Amino acid sequence: MDGSTVLRGRESGRRIAAVERAIAVLDGLSAAGTDLGTNELARRIGVNPSTASRLLATLADADLVEQDAATGRYRLGVGLVQLGNAVVARLDLRDLGRPHLQELVAATGETATLSLPAGSEAVTVDYAQSPASVQSVARLGRPSVGHATATGKVMLAFTRVEPTAGRLARYTARTIVDRTRLAEELDAVRRDGWASAEGEREPDLNAVAAPVAGARDELAAIVGVQGPSSRFTAERMAETAPVLLRHARALSTALSGR
Repeated sequence: MDGSTVLRGRESGRRIAAVERAIAVLDGLSAAGTDLGTNELARRIGVNPSTASRLLATLADADLVEQDAATGRYRLGVGLVQLGNAVVARLDLRDLGRPHLQELVAATGETATLSLPAGSEAVTVDYAQSPASVQSVARLGRPSVGHATATGKVMLAFTRVEPTAGRLARYTARTIVDRTRLAEELDAVRRDGWASAEGEREPDLNAVAAPVAGARDELAAIVGVQGPSSRFTAERMAETAPVLLRHARALSTALSGR
């Protein structure tokens, strides 16, 4: 079958029944959440056992399903992981995150940022600017400070990265420099799912941030909202947190497929 034949089939809306049944097998195994025998799977997807057996054998040859040698039952295979990773590899987080940043700006009136973990820091890779005349200005490529920014606290809380060795640098009068207090703050971040910073890196800048999870539940990105302390007060930050969390979770779902 050549490429033009494939294109004509797609344009005319025709579907291949065998492919649809194979997809039903994968969906059935995914929905079950446990290994299934051939007969049980056949009942679930509405085909006869001999058809289910042929479908499973074909999918097993491609490592899309695998059979337990001891029980003869089937589960999803590692080939799906490889396919999923190929899709994730070509996803640009900035493309996925940009609509969420814009919606956060629309909802809060403040600047929204997207940062990615980079070694021991998180680096800003995209932002959407506040429309206000007085605004917080984000900078691409700017690394976070783990103990003095909302993004940095999320980085510390949800990775194995440790705070800077030695004495914690003080940037303002409100910077957390006591390690015991920082540990308590990071515990709260893990408990609540979001972090805040009030004038801790820059005296007039407040921010909130939340983690974005990847396919393996690793920290894949951090979304944040920041604004001048005169307007983005502690009360406004608390009001923003639920909106921020919704977008962080939606971006996690888009990235991980879960």
